[in-house]
Amino acid sequence: MDDVMIKINKATYEYKSLIDDSIQQAVKNVDIEVKKGEFLVILGHNGSGKSTLAKLMNGLLLPARGDIDVMGMNTRDDEQIWNIREKTGMVFQNPDNQIVATIVEEDVAFGPENLGVPQEEIRKRVDEALELVEMTDYKTHAPHLLSGGQKQRVAIAGILAMRPDCIIFDEPTSMLDPSGRIEVMNTIKKLNKDDEKTIVLITHYMDEAVEGDRVLVMEDGEIVMEGTPREVFSQVEKVKSYGLDVPQVTELAYELRKAGLDIREDILSIEELVELL
Repeated sequence: MDDVMIKINKATYEYKSLIDDSIQQAVKNVDIEVKKGEFLVILGHNGSGKSTLAKLMNGLLLPARGDIDVMGMNTRDDEQIWNIREKTGMVFQNPDNQIVATIVEEDVAFGPENLGVPQEEIRKRVDEALELVEMTDYKTHAPHLLSGGQKQRVAIAGILAMRPDCIIFDEPTSMLDPSGRIEVMNTIKKLNKDDEKTIVLITHYMDEAVEGDRVLVMEDGEIVMEGTPREVFSQVEKVKSYGLDVPQVTELAYELRKAGLDIREDILSIEELVELL
């Protein structure tokens, strides 16, 4: 049990439809374990339930049925909810909605201040967090003058300053331009590899999903595919049947196979394809 960060046990989340008051299920009877140090990617098109699942993971939403345990703490336990949110930080789509202060370093200090961390410890945490996301040079800047990618890195630093073991990213690059996306993805990979943080990344970009250790595909509130990026993306037809793409290079390899070239179907990078050809 010790290596499990988050355990989701037969969790269902329901809400009332605004149209006809009927009960809708956004997440249906889902079972997942997220292991410590893992980089888990959850894919699915809009409305598949992936963002709801993210909010269940750190107690922002509570399941109608089933249980979610974070490091052994149940999200239904009111007394544990702040401990849970300290252990599992969450970064959302829009960095503008997460930034609260007018100076970068004050924004990063906001979380630990609310946790009652002593002042000199806060100073240390803020410096360390900004260093990790490579934003030290901007610590006295106004956040609203930064680029989208830089703002999102400040938002990540704000979570890091609270020292979580796990960070859940809910489509953190969907509002960024390509260079901002690369910046943020590099930060996420670094936190996972060098800092050994457990990462749950919810995305609809396939090239981001390739970076994970394991990929789950959600459709209509259920997990419909699971495996390593190679195992999932080699099933091109199946992935497409859920309204998702596969990485461009995997698609190219698939088309070449269809055209009669004898190459593997689980290619994920341009380098691999070049080598095979």
